[in-house]
Amino acid sequence: MGFREVAVTEIREVLRAWLTGAGLRQVAGQAGVDRKTARRYVEAAVAAGLARDGGAGQLSDELAGQVAQAVRPARPGGHGLAWGQLEACHADIAAWVKKDLTVVKIGVLLERRGVVVPYRTLHRFCAERCGFGPAAPAVRVADGEPGMECQIDFGYLGLLADPVTGRRRKVHALIFTACYSRHMFVWLSFSQTLAAFVAGCEAAWAFFGGVFKVVIPDNASPIVADADAVNPRFTAGWLDYAQHCGFATDAARVRSPKDKPKAERNVQYVRGNFWAGEDFAGLADAQERAASWCAGVAGMRIHGTIAARPAEVFAGHEAGLLLPVPAAYDVPVFTSVKVHRDFHVGSPVRCIPRRKSTWAGASTPAPTAAWSSCSTAGSWSRPTRGPSRAGGSPTPLTCPRRRPPMRCGTSRRWPGQPAGTATRSASTPSGCWTPACRGRRCGRPAGCWGWSAVTGPARPALPASGHWTLTSSTSPRSPRCWRRPPRTRRCRPGRRARQPPGSPATRPSTGPFS
Repeated sequence: MGFREVAVTEIREVLRAWLTGAGLRQVAGQAGVDRKTARRYVEAAVAAGLARDGGAGQLSDELAGQVAQAVRPARPGGHGLAWGQLEACHADIAAWVKKDLTVVKIGVLLERRGVVVPYRTLHRFCAERCGFGPAAPAVRVADGEPGMECQIDFGYLGLLADPVTGRRRKVHALIFTACYSRHMFVWLSFSQTLAAFVAGCEAAWAFFGGVFKVVIPDNASPIVADADAVNPRFTAGWLDYAQHCGFATDAARVRSPKDKPKAERNVQYVRGNFWAGEDFAGLADAQERAASWCAGVAGMRIHGTIAARPAEVFAGHEAGLLLPVPAAYDVPVFTSVKVHRDFHVGSPVRCIPRRKSTWAGASTPAPTAAWSSCSTAGSWSRPTRGPSRAGGSPTPLTCPRRRPPMRCGTSRRWPGQPAGTATRSASTPSGCWTPACRGRRCGRPAGCWGWSAVTGPARPALPASGHWTLTSSTSPRSPRCWRRPPRTRRCRPGRRARQPPGSPATRPSTGPFS
């Protein structure tokens, strides 16, 4: 039975209306109480000696005190039966409060033991007897339009055994909260990378049955490259995924949790109601139980702010207004790689189109292996994977990752190879060629140009004049050859600068690299 204070003015108002001859229904409506409550007041007053035709002079303080004493239930110590049940579990409740469990979670644990009490009674007990702290004052924020905004936030839950590594790892929860209905979804992950964000979003869109038009994240590094209160700069990977799904991103300000209060508040709710006090077999088991918990417990609870069930509000007002779920997304990994002098980058080996001599030594952004070619300087296309090395004519995309270097002066011609075009060592795989070398002082730039037997080698541009030094290429695929050092670099001791025989203008122009 719930506890309610009985006001003397309320008793006087009920009895005064009854003395005028009105019925109990009219008396209850005039006094603002229930009809059964009005009946109890009248019966207690009649038992104390009140007569209906005696007039309003009978309504003394003594009569009101007798009526209040009669209608008040028996409460030893000022508390009801529910308080007595909580007193029997005082030690356990105090231990749960010290572990920072919420009152809702404590109520769930008590229900498993068969102790069912009202929430307000449990909250008062935890505050008065167990030292549960008062909540901070809340500021109500506009909910927005249905199906418009979704707030997301990562929150730390605890440690969980990882069967892959054999050790306990930190588990983070990516929480999605619909701003209008408060319906939520939880995605568990061991990391907070772009792949984890995308995987969580893909699972959330499948759970909600659509995509929200605006996503409000925090300033996580996989999402925001340069934080700004007005114009934040997002990462290339997140922008690519946002364009794929069709939603807009409105990132919160730095160290401003009130910009996404619904997601921030749910972090404590998930940690206290779902994670605390539970045992999981692994991440897969925890994720399966999290999805069931979101649909059942979190979705069907009576939310304190909207005073309704979030799942029912979402199904009735938001589900039909979401964007359609997009196709599966292939997560790229964006990075910057250096273009070697042989026009190869990254691993597996990729060849850059030989359009400008400024490619060598430059840095260009490179995504995953699924992005197999670079179309222009600094931009990558996303075609299918390069052709296989097995069969067919050799192409720039079929150069091996590592090939034994060939020193200048070696001249071995493959059967059917045109004279002075290309050479190949005996250990070189079939279909992979290296440029021909005219001798120890050939004067050509070092490097494998990755040319095809069909298209022929590229024609590198040699400097008009200057000193040449005998150095080795930084690439393991390139031979030792003469090249021109930078102007600001001096020859290191032990490497004597020599002038190659004949200037580039008078050197005989024989072979493809002359």
